[in-house]
Amino acid sequence: MRLRLPKEHPTEPPTGYKIAYPVLSHDGTRAGFTGVSLGGALPYGVLDEARCVYGRRHSAPHRRCDCGFHCVHERTAAEALLCTEHAAAALLDVTVLGAYIRFELGFRYARQRVRTATVGRCPCSAPAAALADAGWGRPGWRVLAAACAGCVRGRTSLTLAAFARLAGDGLRVRAGDGTIALVPGGAQAPPGVLDVRELAAEAALLQARLDWFQTQLARLGERGPEG
Repeated sequence: MRLRLPKEHPTEPPTGYKIAYPVLSHDGTRAGFTGVSLGGALPYGVLDEARCVYGRRHSAPHRRCDCGFHCVHERTAAEALLCTEHAAAALLDVTVLGAYIRFELGFRYARQRVRTATVGRCPCSAPAAALADAGWGRPGWRVLAAACAGCVRGRTSLTLAAFARLAGDGLRVRAGDGTIALVPGGAQAPPGVLDVRELAAEAALLQARLDWFQTQLARLGERGPEG
């Protein structure tokens, strides 16, 4: 006699937590996330479907494979993962969609929606104002990390609200200090239309970049024409 897992029929989709790195496509047209372990080679969108990381043709999650999205039940369990080498990752609040397999600590499942992404502080300990190029990535994708306006400098970067807008599907991006950046009402604003908070954040980043360029120009001037 072969034992079968009990089937669940929840009235609402389950929720969970995970950590992942925010990513930006090399052409700057798409934003999403990439995992920190098994699925790290397959960046995903805010609303996406899991694929087998081994290239097999079965649908995820398969009982005899490790494929599928993964998350844990408790927020504190996901936060504990940020104490590892993945301290620069974001904490994601996700909705579990489609078929799933329940484990003691979490789920392995077919589809998900990322509802909220919480990013940590800048390495200088200041609150995050943007997500900037972390200096590494996946083929076709730049990994982004939290940065304050003063530490962005000349790096490729997006404000938190700009990342939420580009990622789409109602994503909310929250800074570690509690600031939330999102399109009002969870809907997509018309292209090119920014609210006051987004404009203020963009202005702060622009000023930080100008200060950095002025510092570089001043250093060149100190070296003289033959420097």
